[in-house]
Amino acid sequence: MDIRLTNYQSTSAAGVDLAALRLALQQQNSGLRKNDIARSSLTTWIGRVAGVEDVDLGAWQSRNNALAALGLEQGTIKADVHGLIGKYSAGRIGLVMGSSTSSIDRTELAYTDLNDDGLLKPEYKQELVHNPHAPSLFVAHYTGITGPTLTINTACSSSAKVFATAARWLEANIVDAVLVGGVDTLCLSVLHGFDSLQLVSTEPCKPFDEHRDGINLGEAAGYAILQRAQDADVQTGVCLLGYGESSDAHHMSHPHPDGLGAKLVMEQALDMAKLEPAAVNYINLHGTSSQANDYIEGSLVSNLFSKDTLCSSTKGWMGHTLGAAGITEGLIAADTLLTGLVPGSMNLTTLDKRLDFNISAENRQADVHYAMSNSFGFGGNNCSLVFGKVDE
Repeated sequence: MDIRLTNYQSTSAAGVDLAALRLALQQQNSGLRKNDIARSSLTTWIGRVAGVEDVDLGAWQSRNNALAALGLEQGTIKADVHGLIGKYSAGRIGLVMGSSTSSIDRTELAYTDLNDDGLLKPEYKQELVHNPHAPSLFVAHYTGITGPTLTINTACSSSAKVFATAARWLEANIVDAVLVGGVDTLCLSVLHGFDSLQLVSTEPCKPFDEHRDGINLGEAAGYAILQRAQDADVQTGVCLLGYGESSDAHHMSHPHPDGLGAKLVMEQALDMAKLEPAAVNYINLHGTSSQANDYIEGSLVSNLFSKDTLCSSTKGWMGHTLGAAGITEGLIAADTLLTGLVPGSMNLTTLDKRLDFNISAENRQADVHYAMSNSFGFGGNNCSLVFGKVDE
């Protein structure tokens, strides 16, 4: 498999574009803030993206679509998609989006703003918005893509799995390029749903710390353009070498106690990439800062990988962005191949005494040739990605 990333962009609380994200990582500037979401009094910290409220989409309006649009306006992603449409035709460009909530924020608003008869007001009668497939419907509309379109909703692994689907489409010659993405936004269902599971921290999250006590939630949009190597006119120097997918279906919200599905996807991704575990220079861990998830993932990494493999969780910068976490953190991992900047695990003071792997609160500089990103979702939906540096 020789699949190239020819462009990528990230929008989150840590930065509105890739350049801002790189600076935030370099300077260890977190985008987390105290919860200020309207109609929520929950005491926690969140990763809210500034400026989303200013995006007006008319009939397509929702916070999720607004963040999707804001992300597409960063860098040259949209321009490159239009260039590919001109080269191959709109029908030969695929679109795979990952999301967990789609536009449920708009649905919440609609039901708190009913008319005097208790019915939806005209502005909320948006069948393409109140829809699990809304992210892809909107992005296809916004970019002009008319090729195969799919929205993946496998909780927190959603936008990691988009890379696997895109690779299969390209290898099967279904399309000539794929725009992959992920977008999820903060809403009451997310904040209070996770709080009902007793997973939300009142303080900034501290993944893998001995004294961690829960997660912070955030929102993000991320995009990448994937092409076969022989078709790629633009080179970023990053390729997708392997992926692993599993569904252990152990429990609705709790990971398998032995991490069987999580272990499987890491091994699958390494096998596809034809790499031994010791070859991986950096792993961006799922690292949510919950007790169970961090312990299980940390134990697997401690046992599978070399002590030379650098590891971190980057959720301290933007929170857990749910359906957008896979692509947000996957792109952070991929970007280390170009920058050599391995972000620290923010807020880590004392590593959980049961774990033993190479993690630090401080940033490190390294020559990264192979990077992995882990995404583990509710219901046992797991995905691991391996990115490699292209040596021309």
